[in-house]
Amino acid sequence: MADIKRPMFEPHILEGLCRSIGDTSDGLSGTEIGQILVNSNIPDIDSQNTKWKRLYSAFADWQNKNQCSNHILRFVQDALQPVRYIGKEGTFHSRRLEVNKRLYFVGTELTEEGKFRLVEKATTIAEAEQRASSLKHKLENRNVHKIIFEYCTAELLVENYFHSVFEATKSIADRLRTMTGLYADGNTLAETSFSTSNPLIKINLLKTDTDRSEHIGLCNLIKGIFGLIRNPTAHEPKIKFEITEEEALDILNTISFIHKRLDKAI
Repeated sequence: MADIKRPMFEPHILEGLCRSIGDTSDGLSGTEIGQILVNSNIPDIDSQNTKWKRLYSAFADWQNKNQCSNHILRFVQDALQPVRYIGKEGTFHSRRLEVNKRLYFVGTELTEEGKFRLVEKATTIAEAEQRASSLKHKLENRNVHKIIFEYCTAELLVENYFHSVFEATKSIADRLRTMTGLYADGNTLAETSFSTSNPLIKINLLKTDTDRSEHIGLCNLIKGIFGLIRNPTAHEPKIKFEITEEEALDILNTISFIHKRLDKAI
């Protein structure tokens, strides 16, 4: 990437990048900024200013003189080398995702390996936010079922936990209807689909007590998800039904497990 002149950052995008890197609570220290500017061959022309303004002055000056963003990208790559974050993985992912929201506007992404790759340019804030979602990254690391992303991509990527779990829960009912041809919903749908006398969906041969227990258990798990998530979220205002990121991850992982068991239906 160093051999190719990379596009300049527009002022508002550059400001956002500097604010994220120089964030008072979660950004680089002043000492780190000074050292990495030296490493990147960017003059530190405003060293007495606040961190993000110091960076903005240095980046804007270098970019205007050279009509590209190459050394700015070198700074970012140095600042986010994974080896700097041993024992601080959460900080690394948080900083990288925030920085990537800005890099997308010049068609660049910093990978977990600390390397740049070219991507399609983002054209809206929503698009950049979606691509850099922390929740999406964590779900991908958990290898959740692909249907989760099909049902709640837009909500997930802006980290709307409330609607994420609601949309994902609907995916179970939709899949059961597709597999059975039923038009029912909720517990009736689950119980009819997994009837032990006339099952429309079987996850095993239903020949032993263990088979029956597993079959009924999956049905009860699905009913539990409907009762825990779908019914409350459908009737309670969002402000009264708070879901944290960790809770969303656990719930979505459970829904993913259900889909993976349905994949094995016979």
